[in-house]
Amino acid sequence: MGTTIMAQMSAPRTMLGKIWDAHEILRHPSGPSLLYIDRDMIHEGSFHAFADLKRRGLKPRRPKQIFGVADHYVPTLGRSSSDAANPAIAKMIDTFDENMEWAGVRHFGISSREQGIVHVVAPEQGITLPGLTIVCSDSHTSTQGALGAIAFGIGQSENAHVLATQTLWQVRPKTMRVTIDGRLGQGVTAKDVMLALIAKIGAAGAGGHAIEFAGQVVRDFSIEGRLSLCNMSIEAAARFGMVAPDDTTFAYVRGRHYAPSEKELDAAIAGWRKLVSDDEAVFDREITLNGADIAPMVTWGTSPEDAVAINGRVPDPATFDNADKRKSAAKSLEYMDLKPGIALDGLKLDKVFIGSCTNSRIEDLRAAAAVLKGRKAVIPSIVVPGSTQVKKQAEAEGVAQALIDAGFEWRESGCSMCAAINGDVIGPGERCASTSNRNFVGRQGPGARTHLVSPAMAAAAAISGCLTDVRRI
Repeated sequence: MGTTIMAQMSAPRTMLGKIWDAHEILRHPSGPSLLYIDRDMIHEGSFHAFADLKRRGLKPRRPKQIFGVADHYVPTLGRSSSDAANPAIAKMIDTFDENMEWAGVRHFGISSREQGIVHVVAPEQGITLPGLTIVCSDSHTSTQGALGAIAFGIGQSENAHVLATQTLWQVRPKTMRVTIDGRLGQGVTAKDVMLALIAKIGAAGAGGHAIEFAGQVVRDFSIEGRLSLCNMSIEAAARFGMVAPDDTTFAYVRGRHYAPSEKELDAAIAGWRKLVSDDEAVFDREITLNGADIAPMVTWGTSPEDAVAINGRVPDPATFDNADKRKSAAKSLEYMDLKPGIALDGLKLDKVFIGSCTNSRIEDLRAAAAVLKGRKAVIPSIVVPGSTQVKKQAEAEGVAQALIDAGFEWRESGCSMCAAINGDVIGPGERCASTSNRNFVGRQGPGARTHLVSPAMAAAAAISGCLTDVRRI
């Protein structure tokens, strides 16, 4: 080993550096690294990659490290492709099944007991583990970094490369540590923390960086909360998000289907404990937040950075320093049909959606059910659990019944109204409180107006028919 490499290995390193170095096969003189990829997660949009493999006469190199999950296009009102929104979508689901069989990979299809949103299924099945490199052709693969992994989204040409070689060329990102200390107030969740962070640094604020989340608030979060943090790191333009593995992580992993066996687990944990960033490690950028300063948040515009506390008001575009931001804010208000100075608390809504890879886990559904107990939704509201296992657990615990009793429609698992490509959409001009991660123009359907909130805030909105400060409930 060369002197330079030995010096690099002995210098204080971040968690990113440790995992990256362990997977770097070689480094190109121009900078990019050829990384070994531990897990490739596949969904229905992968047909381009499989067509490329077939055209070139190739098969997946390591099929046991590939996992197929049907999620983006699956119907939530049935469990077969015949229930799909239209024949084209049904064909995509059927083609996915055919490709999985052809490739010989593990396949959680639409009727599988393990089906769900890929970023929910992978952690709950123990596919996601500390120290791994994980890719999927979806930007919110960053979610899985919550367990101390490098997880990021890739395109279909990159997906074909991973399928064929189990490797991928990548430029090593810079590092950003986001430290959230103190204690969160009543009704404040991981979703609110991320909206507050993105409002502070902007939707491009973490561009070119990998975020490591740290601090007392992060340590106090469950894995579900950490998954929400890392999920929305991509909304700040981060390459991915990460949380150092700890006892909370190890307890979560224990006993999951694809996790190490009890006999192997102690040795695995001993190695995982070494992944944390060294005390003297230097980050390219440091951001700090005080948890006590964060309130339940809601978005007013068409970017996750357009967020304020629920007791705030729609800002005046003229108050922004940047000319581009003034212009984009004005366009956002026009699209959202809002005026500067309007109070967000009390803004009338048409629908509520609880679901998506951001907020569809059992903890999220429990939080919504707690708010809804003994109350009734006054506007159309739906819940789409993040996986079939989450659905069954919610039904076993009585959480599902509490949601149903409150007037929510209880659906099958899938991406649903977050991506709005399976037939679940918000109507033109309708205003929706949504637990998803994006409020872009048309994201939930042509002309749909999306306000991002936490599950508890969504539940409060359902029973009041308007954006509502959950702390009052």
